[in-house]
Formats: sequence, C-alpha cells, structure tokens
Amino acid sequence: MPEPLFAELAAGGGSARALAFLGQGERARRLLLLRTVLQEIRDLPTPLSPAPEAWRVFKEAAERAPEPVEGLLLAPTTGAWIAHTLRRIHGTATGPHLWAEAGRLNTLAVAASLRAGTEASLRVPLEDGALSLPGLGLARLPDGAAGPSAATASTRAGELTLTGRGRDGRRSVLTCRPASVPVDGAPPADDPRWLPLRTLTVGSAAVPLEDLDPYRDLDGPVPPARLDADEALAWQRLFDEAVAVLATAEGPGPGRLDPAVIRAVVPWARTGLLPPPPPDVRVSASSGDSFGAMVIARPSSPLALAEALVHEFQHSKLAALIHLFPLLSDDRAERYYAPWRPDPRHLTGLLHGAYAFTGVAGFWRDRLSDPEHGETAAYHFALRRTQSRLVVRTLLTSGRLTEAGQALVGGLARTLDAWLREPVPPAALSRARTAAALHRTEWRLRNVAPEGHSVPSDGGTPPDVLRFRPDRAPWPDVRTHAFSVPPAGPRTPDEQLAAGNAAAALTGYDDGLAREPGDPHLLAGWIVARAALARDPGARRLLARPELIRPAPGR
Repeated sequence: MPEPLFAELAAGGGSARALAFLGQGERARRLLLLRTVLQEIRDLPTPLSPAPEAWRVFKEAAERAPEPVEGLLLAPTTGAWIAHTLRRIHGTATGPHLWAEAGRLNTLAVAASLRAGTEASLRVPLEDGALSLPGLGLARLPDGAAGPSAATASTRAGELTLTGRGRDGRRSVLTCRPASVPVDGAPPADDPRWLPLRTLTVGSAAVPLEDLDPYRDLDGPVPPARLDADEALAWQRLFDEAVAVLATAEGPGPGRLDPAVIRAVVPWARTGLLPPPPPDVRVSASSGDSFGAMVIARPSSPLALAEALVHEFQHSKLAALIHLFPLLSDDRAERYYAPWRPDPRHLTGLLHGAYAFTGVAGFWRDRLSDPEHGETAAYHFALRRTQSRLVVRTLLTSGRLTEAGQALVGGLARTLDAWLREPVPPAALSRARTAAALHRTEWRLRNVAPEGHSVPSDGGTPPDVLRFRPDRAPWPDVRTHAFSVPPAGPRTPDEQLAAGNAAAALTGYDDGLAREPGDPHLLAGWIVARAALARDPGARRLLARPELIRPAPGR
C-alpha cells in the first residue's frame, strides 16, 4: 500500500483512493478463498450442477458484463458465504446440507448470467421452494416443496425460468425478470412468487436494504425477514436524513463517510413500524468477511443512524487492513479493559474498538458547531477521544504490535493527541470525565477479583494479568448515554452527579447502598462521587483499584 494511503487510514480516516485500495485487497482475498472453496467442493456429492460448470457460467457472464458480475463477487453476502462454507468444510460451523450451502455458487452463477444477459441452465438449491438470487431478490415456486430441494434455473436475456417440484410432487414453473428496485419504487404489495431486493437511494448509488439473502447476517444462513412496505419506507426516510447529517462534513478525515461506499444495510429484529423504535441504535454489527455491510437495529434518530454507519464502516476498514497486514500478535486472551464494553477484551477486539471509536470521536467533533446538537456532540467528542486514547496507550505498551501495527496505532495516537488539546465546553468535559470514570470503576467492580489485581506467571500466563471474578456476568451501561445532556431537574444520585453536585450524589448513593449493600452500580457512583469531593490519596486509590477495597458507605 502506498505510504500516503496507509497514513490516511492510520489517522482514522481514508480518501476514496485509500478505500479503493482496500477494495482491491478484498477482491484478491475473495478470489483466493473462492479458489479454495472450489477445490474443496469439486467432488462433493450433490443433486446440483457440478461446481466447475457453475464456475464456467459465472466466468462467461463476467466476460460479457464485468462490472455487475464483479459487484456480485464483492457483495458482502458472497464474502459471508465463502467464509461460512470454509468453516463448514473444516468442521468449525454447522448448517443445512453441505451440498445446499455449496450450491450457493450455482445461484451466484445464475444471478451473474441474469445480470449479463447470457444464456445458461443450472441445477440450483431451493429452500421451501424459494431460490435466493444474490443482489436481485427471492424467487418462489408456486406451492413449492418444503425443506431443501433442487430445481433447474434457466436464463435467457435477463429472464429466469425456474422449474422444480411442488408439494404434491407435480412440476412447478415460475418465469420472471429478476431485478432489484429502489425502496420508493417498489410495488405496493409483495408478489409471493418474486420478492425483489430493495435498495436505499444515495444520489446515483443504490445501497441494498438486505432482508432476504440467507447470508446477510454476516455468518451462517438465516431465513428471509421481509420488511413490510411502511418499514422499508421508514428506512429510506431515516437514511436520507442520516445522509444529510454526514454531508455537513467533507474530506477524508476520521469520522467522515460517503454513504455511497456502504455495500449493504441489514435491518435487525423488526419488520414493521410497531413498536416505535428507540432514539438510539441498540444493536449494530459488522464482519471482516462482509466488507462494507452492517447489521443495524433502526433507531428513530437520524443522528444515531449516522453515527452507527460511521462506527461500523470503521470496523470494515480495519478488517480490510488486517487482511493485508499482520498488525499484532494476539493470543486471544480476554484480559484488557475496553471502555465501551462490559467484559474484558482480547487485543484484536481492543484494536477494533480503538479504531471504530476514533472515527466516532471524529464524527462528533464535526458536529461541535451544530446549534441543535452541539452540547451532545461536545460530550461525546470529549468522552470518546479520552476513552480511545486510553486504549491506544494499552495497545502501544502491550509489546504485541507488529511494525505495521505500531504505525497504525501511532497514527491514531497522533490524531487523538491533537484532539485532546482542542477546547470543549467545561460542563460537557466534566460530564464526559465523570462518565469515563464511572464506566471504568463499575467495570472493575464487576469483573476484577477483589482478592488481587494480578497473578504470578505460570509459564503460560503473562505476569501482572488481571484476575477476574468467576461470577462476572453482562451488565447494562446505562450511564454513558444518560450523561450526554445535563439533567433538567436532577433527582437520582446519577443525575446529581451528572449535574456536578457530587455531595448530593454521595448522599444518594449512601442511601442506596444502605438498602442494597455492595451493589456495583451504586458503589461505582459512590467511589466516583467521593473522589470528586475528597482529592486525597485514599480516594485516588479507591478510584484506581476499586475492587481491592470494599468501603463502608459514609466513610
């Protein structure tokens, strides 16, 4: 990679040229992995057309129409399928009949042939009478047979004829012209025989709103979860508003994103308008196997969606870099503090978090002058720059980074160090520092064993490693977002602390601990409030190692 492009990415950003370079790397990796899949499934017993025949159809289509077929190869669902199939072959994943999963190659070839307008005929896998056509939609035989089966898919000049067996064993035929459609151009009612893939419009680009493909969930196959028409339109409206938010900042800096580079948005958990969505994104995810795709639970706030798009695309960029360069030596031991997680993390997870939240910090930095969201932006910028720099320090001192990893994390450090010198309104800065201290304190109380913070080396365990509680469990971080705006009329101890009234907060935490002694949430608040009032060595020790001392409330 040319050094200027690496430097852009190491700073947390990335120009169109840098992203194109990552895309080429992903293409090369995809082809290498696909070659391995072809070798492994070549002799697999199957009722479908042999893999070499399907690959021939795919190549012929690519020669006729390189660009659309290339899009199929680089689609996130293709990457997820390749990775999952390799895990199936190596026995580290489960799924339906392997011949049916391997037959995805045949459906890719059919989809390529339809896009290119070539003529072909292949035996393809169906599930409950339905054929998933990547990038196009879902074709369903009338009264198709339940479970996995095989059918013949014939293509000619962009038209598909699907021939198989119905539930009564008789011949069933479907003819259609498969094509994706914009959300706002979709027919008002779904045709049960043909469900087109709907796309979100971004200028002249189309981003798949992927609710049909079995490999959309970034891993193993899942059934379709069709959004109703109103929910799909709600996605387009919200996406338009999020695009407008992102358009207020331009350039390749951290936190900047051209939404047209997103390769798929996968709606999570809801298919209709009810119940109303929460304001923030409760679930979002991405995978290194599915470059440019993101699973997102729709929020009601366009600002929250815009932040989630930035966050998840940061993960995609880093995953693509990791495919090009070994960045660290990771033993996968989950022993490190991540300020955005309830549990200990391994180094790769820590690096992903630092990279993603540096982008998030940049996103909020670009909104500091926004009259509507400036106060919230100041808080999130102050919080995320501080938390990300803490994790960058852990990575730099871990001794596990490669030369490329050192260069990458060093670039993040320079970005964050410059941001830490930028002024933030004092009230927002105070709430951010308090929220950061609360998360770290509660994390240690819930995760780190009270009898000690380190264990001796046993020859395989590094020295000075945190000893974790055997009873630790997931816990909700309710404070990070609650502290984003000052409370209008503080009543609870948390609200008093967010308002800057540590004395009232301490009294409230005392009262709560009298009713629920040792509650980690209350105890974390008590420790942070006490440290704000009494800046003595004892308070600092409690804040640094809260798990080592169990104070009695009121002392």
